[in-house]
Amino acid sequence: MAELIKIYDDNPNPRELKRIANAMRDGALVIYPTDTVYGLGCDITNKNALEKIARIKGVKLEKANFSFICEDLSNLSDYVSQIDSHTFKILKRNLPGPYTFILPSNNNLPSVFKKKKTVGIRVPDNKIAVELVKLLGNPIISTSIKDEDEVIEYTTDPSLIVEKWDNLVDFVIDGGYGGNIGSTIIDLTGDEPVLVREGKGSIEL
Repeated sequence: MAELIKIYDDNPNPRELKRIANAMRDGALVIYPTDTVYGLGCDITNKNALEKIARIKGVKLEKANFSFICEDLSNLSDYVSQIDSHTFKILKRNLPGPYTFILPSNNNLPSVFKKKKTVGIRVPDNKIAVELVKLLGNPIISTSIKDEDEVIEYTTDPSLIVEKWDNLVDFVIDGGYGGNIGSTIIDLTGDEPVLVREGKGSIEL
């Protein structure tokens, strides 16, 4: 059964977040708020947890396009190959924010993602998400939680989320009602930025 934990975005409870981060190191799955929609995430270094998320999403882990949720841009070089100053300026200007930027990956990706040539980087403008990454000590692998409803694409109410995901995850962080528009996805691997999906973030970069 999933544990529903209320945490306030303006003043996240460090004790509760630390407890969740410790559980994530041991393989726990968590649904947490971001600056867009609620995300399903786990510790990037825990292969068993990664495989669980892939099974839930119905994809092969090595082919899955999960986002890397980062605390800031300081550990970008851990997973991203060298980028030019123009690309870095775009990142610095728009993060934290409701964007996923696709960047060229380097050889430090977790072994299950070794064949991937690109990586999607997110730095959400949400204190709960950022603080959780900080306490974990490395990025969270994340994917949006889609709703099966034909009208509503994303579930926004944490109490409904915990009902639907009760047997699949370990924690649901209630950070208030979530958004229902995903992040704007922009590919920065070429000479010019390419819009992959328009979402909450402005495309006027």
